Amino acid sequence: MENEAKNAALSQMLFQANSKSIGVAYLLWFFIGTFGAHRFYMGRTGTAIAQLVLAILGLITIFFGVGIFILGAVGIWVLVDAFLIPGIIRAYNTELAQKVIA
Repeated sequence: MENEAKNAALSQMLFQANSKSIGVAYLLWFFIGTFGAHRFYMGRTGTAIAQLVLAILGLITIFFGVGIFILGAVGIWVLVDAFLIPGIIRAYNTELAQKVIA
């Protein structure tokens, strides 16, 4: 009986230590979302790197006129992310809970 209680408490602590917060994701999105910070936080490293590279490339090429279009595309992507954040966090936390329970 004690062992089960300890395992349940340990599982709860592991989940809380590794779960992601929607609030933190939105703060990162708002302040440095153009550079993919919210995607790094949510564990979407590949797309976060893509956002970061596109943002930097857009800033570098803005003087040639091409950068405006690149930054516009990144801006639309970041705006769409505002609606995707809750679902991504929910999926991440659900998967984490299943791993912790197993």
